[in-house]
Amino acid sequence: MSTSKSTTVSVPSLLLLDASPRGERSHSRKLAQEYLANWQAAHPTGNSVTRDLGHEPPPFVNEAWVEGAFTPAEGHSTAARAAIRVSDRYVDELIAADEVVIATPIYNLTIPAVLKAWIDQISRYGRTFTRGENGFVGLLGGKRVRIIVSSGSDFRPASPGGAYNFLDGYLRAFFGFVGITDVTFVYAHSLNDGNPLRETSLAEASATVQSLATAA
Repeated sequence: MSTSKSTTVSVPSLLLLDASPRGERSHSRKLAQEYLANWQAAHPTGNSVTRDLGHEPPPFVNEAWVEGAFTPAEGHSTAARAAIRVSDRYVDELIAADEVVIATPIYNLTIPAVLKAWIDQISRYGRTFTRGENGFVGLLGGKRVRIIVSSGSDFRPASPGGAYNFLDGYLRAFFGFVGITDVTFVYAHSLNDGNPLRETSLAEASATVQSLATAA
């Protein structure tokens, strides 16, 4: 008598976040779509979810959100239930993803407000981080994050303008806080009109995006 063992096939999943307020003129959006197309070709059975933060901004954290996140559910007001329901949707999408791609411009030396609003929504005690004997512990280990950054000037960390880049360090620190240490940045820099580095930078970013999207 033979027995068969069932095997569980892991389906890869991708969460793509667009943080640019621009539409067709956005370089970060174009690169993100390149990433998505290459990822889907490499993972034909994979699942992908796209969140357009730039055009559909997450709500800012308010008192109802704080009530929903830090008080027992049975005592929640109607506003708290509504607020935390939105947060749960963002958190569920993030937890379900093996890979997260964030496409964002660098604004005023750091991330756009819409991306910070998303970060505030998914920073949830007991869901994305907790506290252990030696301090905070991230709960999202095993994922990888790819961050596509567009900028008019060159703000890459190793460049002279890197001293003004508060996006890179913040995002590395935040994702490390929730347990994600596999974080890769792709910079499409020097995009101001007339800059001779513009086309070279875009070509290099495109090649890097395609390589990352098809990596195992």
